[in-house]
Amino acid sequence: MFVDSVTVEVEAGKGGNGCLSFRREKYVPRGGPDGGDGGNGGSVIVVAEAGVDSLSSLVHRKHWRAKSGQAGSGSQCHGASADNLTIRVPPGTMVIDDTHDLMLKDLAQAGEQVVAARGGKGGKGNTRFKSATNQAPREHTPGEEGERRRLRFELKVIADVGLVGMPNAGKSTLLSRVSRARPEIADYPFTTKIPNLGIVQVDLDRSFVMADIPGLIEGAHHGAGLGHEFLRHVERTRVLVHLVEPMPMDASDPVENYRKIRRELEEYGHGLGERPEIIAVSKAELPGAAEVRDQLAETTGHDVLLFSSVTGQGLDRVLQSAYSVLQESRATD
Repeated sequence: MFVDSVTVEVEAGKGGNGCLSFRREKYVPRGGPDGGDGGNGGSVIVVAEAGVDSLSSLVHRKHWRAKSGQAGSGSQCHGASADNLTIRVPPGTMVIDDTHDLMLKDLAQAGEQVVAARGGKGGKGNTRFKSATNQAPREHTPGEEGERRRLRFELKVIADVGLVGMPNAGKSTLLSRVSRARPEIADYPFTTKIPNLGIVQVDLDRSFVMADIPGLIEGAHHGAGLGHEFLRHVERTRVLVHLVEPMPMDASDPVENYRKIRRELEEYGHGLGERPEIIAVSKAELPGAAEVRDQLAETTGHDVLLFSSVTGQGLDRVLQSAYSVLQESRATD
């Protein structure tokens, strides 16, 4: 199950209490204070880990609580500190304080982490309060409470190239043809309901990650058709491959469909309107596909590719173009 947004409660461990104790031994008539400190409570740490591709492991566990530190004891024995509690999430996850709507950290790369809730410090034993004027202190402090937070995790798929377009434009078919990804494919709209990732091997030494973004519709930037959830995954892609279907099932105009998706990307913001884009007409085996390609080229003033995932026509050029634009994008960083 693919999950890209989940809310959980986290609680760090409480610090152990400091100990009030005095040394009591035979033949030691004036034993002094020997109460040890309490151990620190465990913190809750969120880590982006390679190989984790969904937030589904967090769905059925809404409360994450780290262990508390142990209390100090006599003979100046300090309590043990508790281990930290680690929550593993996919790279590309934003960790947000849901109560204050404050982003704690954007874990964009594997290995990045953030302390989501800090454990309480252990209390001080009475040994700490011994002085020349107070040789039998009875002061000791309790352990501090651990932090509590309501966290919201939002995943933005990380891909080099993102496939966008109207529903049923051929995005899933293209991804399945050029990678090992096996998205659901059918001849009805909204077959793809979650982003799918695949590694595209251009040649022996060149490859990139391609994402099949669920189909967008008019009004997506307002949330229509789960537009916000889908558009969020486009934000991290460096290059967009905009697929246009030459003969839409609803008999709509392919050129106008292209304009609608462009408007949605621009209205959504986050720089999607300025993202490098490759325009490609899919399903080249259908009659009239070449004419649609020419119309789009004339309308946009850009080179428009024509390909077929079924016959393989033009596929190589699409991949080469995507990789070339990707390299140009990386060079400008």
